[in-house]
Amino acid sequence: MAIQKILIANRGEIACRVIGTARKLGIKTVAVYSDADREALHVRLADEAVHIGPAPSNQSYIVIDKILDAIRKTGADAVHPGYGFLSENPGFAEALDKAGIIFIGPPVKAIEAMGDKITSKKLAAEAGVSTVPGHMGLIADADEAVRISYSIGYPVMIKASAGGGGKGMRVAWNAEEAREGFQSSKNEAKNAFGDDRIFIEKFVTEPRHIEIQVLGDKHGNCLYLGERECSIQRRNQKVIEEAPSPFLDEATREAMGEQAVALAKAVGYHSAGTVEFIVDGKANTFYFLEMNTRLQVEHPVTELVTGLDLVEQMIRVANGEKLALRQEDVKLNGWAIESRLYAEDPYRNFLPSIGRLTRYRPPQEGEKADGTVLRNDTGVFEGGEISMYYDPMIAKLCTWAKTRGEAVDAMAKALDAFEVEGIGHNLPFLSAVMGQERFRAGRLTTAYIAEEFPDGFAGVTPDAASARILAGFAAVAHHIRESRAVQISGILGNHPRRLGRDWVVTLGDDTYALTLDEGRVQFKTGESLSLETGWKPGETLAEITIDGANAAIKVDIKGMGLRLRWRGIDVIAHVRNPRVAELARLMPKKLPPDTSKMLLCPMPGVITGIAVAEGDVVEAGQPLATVEAMKMENILKAERRGTVKRLAAKPGQSLAVDELILEFE
Repeated sequence: MAIQKILIANRGEIACRVIGTARKLGIKTVAVYSDADREALHVRLADEAVHIGPAPSNQSYIVIDKILDAIRKTGADAVHPGYGFLSENPGFAEALDKAGIIFIGPPVKAIEAMGDKITSKKLAAEAGVSTVPGHMGLIADADEAVRISYSIGYPVMIKASAGGGGKGMRVAWNAEEAREGFQSSKNEAKNAFGDDRIFIEKFVTEPRHIEIQVLGDKHGNCLYLGERECSIQRRNQKVIEEAPSPFLDEATREAMGEQAVALAKAVGYHSAGTVEFIVDGKANTFYFLEMNTRLQVEHPVTELVTGLDLVEQMIRVANGEKLALRQEDVKLNGWAIESRLYAEDPYRNFLPSIGRLTRYRPPQEGEKADGTVLRNDTGVFEGGEISMYYDPMIAKLCTWAKTRGEAVDAMAKALDAFEVEGIGHNLPFLSAVMGQERFRAGRLTTAYIAEEFPDGFAGVTPDAASARILAGFAAVAHHIRESRAVQISGILGNHPRRLGRDWVVTLGDDTYALTLDEGRVQFKTGESLSLETGWKPGETLAEITIDGANAAIKVDIKGMGLRLRWRGIDVIAHVRNPRVAELARLMPKKLPPDTSKMLLCPMPGVITGIAVAEGDVVEAGQPLATVEAMKMENILKAERRGTVKRLAAKPGQSLAVDELILEFE
């Protein structure tokens, strides 16, 4: 192939993803890295690596001159931009073109036309594409944003023109939220993209977010590769995606695909790109939302159902090759689901979490005995650190199966077997979604998370069957541990103790009396189950068989008990003999400390603003402080009326999780 060496102008899992395909094609790779990424996985995997500056992306990854300098140093003849950072920056693509470097992406004019959200909507409207009502002009200040929002009609979506990945996006339901959201969106957009232009459009309620993958070459050929359902979102950030959509019929799929291709051809598009639509689930109508002139985060699900390597296709197109397939050659085979694993604590309203990955053990990739396929795109490793400077994504876990139900089941099992420790993460939340009847039925909208978890995520409460499985495993695990202790005492001492088979298991406030009998767990209430495991003390993942079905439970020692995690459930199990269980019921419960008069930092981050002073009387909902972490602004508000007694932090100060910001009287 003409391309000999690719510099990846990105980091993390997408850089690792590009390196994998380049290696398959026999192409050398160059990684770039900031101070924070010296030991990153993409740096280790690339053939060469170049340091490009301090940790903040606006001083490293999005500084065009630094990327160009790295190209000159290494002799790279092509650049893959990944997504985010400079991937949709026409100035970057133009600079590469002037330097004679191949850009593995679309032409500059297409980026200019479609990469800018405002311009793309105008062009789509001119081309007769149905678009969401909104104000496509630039907005000067918050007052104008409020006036425009009122004229459009609430609710509205406030969006960064150069945005992506959920950054610089806010939904406003009233004037106060429009004013606040406008400023926050501008700040986030400037920090993440170096472009703070904002536009506003009508927020369609009960929508589905469905996007079409397009692929074009430099010879005028363009086709669509089916759709992806991306409706499960939180803070406008996609969390779970799948291909195909459980909603679209063939006629709608074809109409959306043809419209996406027509739009791409209108701007002379080549390479991989995505046309996003908002679909009205009731009327079965769709509206153009935007076009992403780059590879999408969720591209693996399209690869799994089409059998194509999109990164390879991008490289071949950049080399001037014609597409080797026609539209009629594109077949969607089976079903694929992607779960995005984020360094966000679901028990703290999904606030970012940073720190060292003390344990990172994904399930094994590849085809399984049941015919399902597991794939995990990642850019981290055990012992590595999650930085506060970048997107909080840890990995993209994907499963493929012949049917949607089988793909969901495979994902649930894979999440159970995925071990991550040292930081907060959303694995239990993802597991919870997989178990919901509504998700399994495919009844999805972009409001899914808000509707299903209106009070936030507090974990999954086990139903009766799940509780019996956990109680049964806890008893078996305890018996295994105690059997080892008995063996050791018999070897070292003269008084070996006898081990009974009657146990009382406590899960939270619930108690289960049971008997273990040769691979069966017999509950005193009459139920029983067959439970087998090869688990050994010290192992953190237990593979078990329950009445013939396979499962995986995460196991950790927690004081005198066992911490068990399975299907979004997180419980402490205490196993005692009947006499000790009677005495344990008499023990008083330790109450947690009272923090009701404190505002604690909910995540590691930087205080960018304090909105009150000592002595101020604040009302419920009033902004108190702003914390920035992982390129996102988080406004902390008062939960109730009160008087500020003391400020313990100031703007510019970096705080750890649960550090005091201010105290109330």
